[in-house]
Amino acid sequence: MTTPTYSPILIVHIIGGMIAVLAGFIALFARKGARLHRKSGDVFVISMLFMAAGGAYAAFVKSQTFNIFAGVITFYLVATAALTVRHKEKETGRADYAFLLIALAAGGASLAMGVSQAGSKGAAAYFIFAIIALLCSAGDVRMLIRGGLAGPQRMLRHVWRMCFALFVATGSFFLGTASDPVFKKAGLRAKLFSHAIRQTHLPEIPVYVLIALTIFWIIRVRFSNMYRKPVR
Repeated sequence: MTTPTYSPILIVHIIGGMIAVLAGFIALFARKGARLHRKSGDVFVISMLFMAAGGAYAAFVKSQTFNIFAGVITFYLVATAALTVRHKEKETGRADYAFLLIALAAGGASLAMGVSQAGSKGAAAYFIFAIIALLCSAGDVRMLIRGGLAGPQRMLRHVWRMCFALFVATGSFFLGTASDPVFKKAGLRAKLFSHAIRQTHLPEIPVYVLIALTIFWIIRVRFSNMYRKPVR
């Protein structure tokens, strides 16, 4: 049995993903606005950016086009979600325009790849990423035209983009490990979760919990008075 080799980029991708999943769940459960929430959120953002960038670069080196799009879009979602709360209400910056261009480019390229592979098994995945990127682009345009967001709309943008990025990391770690070429190359295909553990469906539980928490926070931010300013 040969010992698997680990490139620096692969190590960054894997460790970044593991830290991101842990920090992301801590941020979800922590009281919003509290020190634990802010600190775990900062760790989540940094680790996710490293994970996404590392994954996209590794995919580029190996000519894995789909994984390039996945890495770029995940990076974009995390970065724009973080920028949303870094900005003051009704404030935008140059970075927002730059990320809009990235989303448009990723969405257009993913759509073109889907069209070129129409009829194949992988075409649907490209179309899904294209839809996500282009819908996000539309949201960016709307935000920029309005001159920034405030209140529930601002927090809703932050929450759903962070949660979707966490879903990508959590799903890849708990559900995609057995077939993910990055993990397979690292020799982690069978080490993380054995066949017996996967048969119990236990690795699926964190994904279901995340989906439930995402829905909960979206509803709470959208319909509660938590982030609404009192009317004078």
